[in-house]
Amino acid sequence: MAAPMILTTFDKVNLADPFFDSLKSAYAEFPDWFASKAGEPVYITLKDDGHLRGFLYLKVERGVIDDVDPPLPAADRMKVGTLKIVAHGTKLGERYVKKIFDAAIREGVDGVYVTVFEEHAGLIRLFKRYGFRQHATKTTPNGTELVFTRDFSELTGDLRRDYPFVNQKEKRKYLLAIYPEWHTKLLPDSILNNEASDIVEDLSHTNTIHKVYICSMNVGRIMKGDILVMYRCSDGKGPAYYRSVVTSLCVVEEIRSRKDFRDKGDFLNYARPHSVFSDEELDSWWDSGKRMHVIRMTYNAAFGKRTTRGQLIDTVGLSATRRYDFFELSQTQFDHILRLGQINESLVVN
Repeated sequence: MAAPMILTTFDKVNLADPFFDSLKSAYAEFPDWFASKAGEPVYITLKDDGHLRGFLYLKVERGVIDDVDPPLPAADRMKVGTLKIVAHGTKLGERYVKKIFDAAIREGVDGVYVTVFEEHAGLIRLFKRYGFRQHATKTTPNGTELVFTRDFSELTGDLRRDYPFVNQKEKRKYLLAIYPEWHTKLLPDSILNNEASDIVEDLSHTNTIHKVYICSMNVGRIMKGDILVMYRCSDGKGPAYYRSVVTSLCVVEEIRSRKDFRDKGDFLNYARPHSVFSDEELDSWWDSGKRMHVIRMTYNAAFGKRTTRGQLIDTVGLSATRRYDFFELSQTQFDHILRLGQINESLVVN
C-alpha cells in the first residue's frame, strides 16, 4: 500500500535525511534556503522506516519571470519550487503532478512552471506527459536548468496533456454510479460531505490522476472523451434521497470489455495499477465469466458541494422513478449539476 501524501511545514521536516543529499549537492544554497522557509507549507511522503520518499514545495509568483532566458511574460503562475520523488515504479510521480494541478487551480493561476536539470530524464518525461513544454533555460552558479511551462490557456485536445481541464464541446455526459465501499478509495477528494470541501490535504494514498472503474452495467456506448458525473450510491445510513450524491467529474480515456483482453493476465496488468480492487477481487471479476466493462478515466475534479439525489430530482429535473446507475445527461442537466456542485468554472471548457 502506498504511503499518503502529508501536508506539513519545512520546520517539521528533517533536513539531515539522506533524501536531501542530492539537493544539497546540486544547490549549494539549499540548507540556508530550507531554513529560511521555516513555517511554510510543504508536501511530503514517507517510507515505512520514516525517511522521506517525496517532497514538494509550491509557491505562487506574479508578473514577469526574468531570471530565465528568454523571460516568461507577465502572468500569475504556480512555481514548483522543489520537487523530488523516489518513485521505484509506483504512481508517486503522478500523485505529485495531481497535487500541483490541484493547488494551481485552487489559486486561480494562469499556469505552472518548473526548472529541472537535464539529467533528471524521468522527471522531465513525467512533466511532458501532462502538457509541459520547454520554454527557457535558467543559469546559476549551480549550472543550467531547463524551464518547463504549462500554460492553462493553451489546450491541445489531448486528454492527458490538457489535464485537469474538461473539454465538453460535442461530448456526451453521463451519470455513473459507484458503490460506497469503493467510492472514497477510487475518488479520495470526493468523500461524502455536503459541506463545501477543501482539497489542500490529501485524503488517501489513492490520489492519482488515472482511475480504472469496473462494472457489469451496460455502459458499452461510452466513448473516449465522454464526461462522467460520478454518483455515490447511498451508504444505507438514511434514504437515498438524502444520502446518494454526485461527487466528481471524470473523463473517459478508454473503455474495454472482456473480449478486448487476451487473457486473465492481460486484464490484471491493465486493471491493477489504477484499480481499487485487490488481486483477489480482480481474479473474481475475471473468473465469474459475466459481462464486464473496464473504464479507464481521468479524475479531473471533486465537486465543492455534493448534490443529493433529492436535489437531482427536485432541482435538476431528473426522474424520481428511474434506476440511478448509468444514463445520459442532457446539456442543460449537466450545466445545472455543475452549478449546484460549485465546480471551479475554469475547469470545464468549450
